[in-house]
Amino acid sequence: MHNHSPFATLPAAPYYVVAFSSQRTTDDDAGYGEMADQMVELAEKQDGFLGVESVRDANGFGITNSYWRDEESIRNWKRNIDHLTAQKQGRAMWYETYALRIARVERAYGFDAKSSKTK
Repeated sequence: MHNHSPFATLPAAPYYVVAFSSQRTTDDDAGYGEMADQMVELAEKQDGFLGVESVRDANGFGITNSYWRDEESIRNWKRNIDHLTAQKQGRAMWYETYALRIARVERAYGFDAKSSKTK
């Protein structure tokens, strides 16, 4: 499901988004990239996963939006992610703080200059 664009390819709304905003610690980078890649690979195998978009700035603030078919898919993902996080102790090693928000996307639209039309 890897997409060369930073934009997730999503179906027509409605669907759900899990917005994960985080501030990384400056102490320990060891293993973070590998863990992040592993999380995406695990999510891609999860029933109901639609896509992901993620950015992080030079100061360590990042936002990752993962997109899901329904709330049940998100609950099942949370069960998996809690287990992996506990194994990796990510909160203790990599995050100074984070916030997680879940929302239903009712409408979605955008613009693509290459196709010269609004989506």
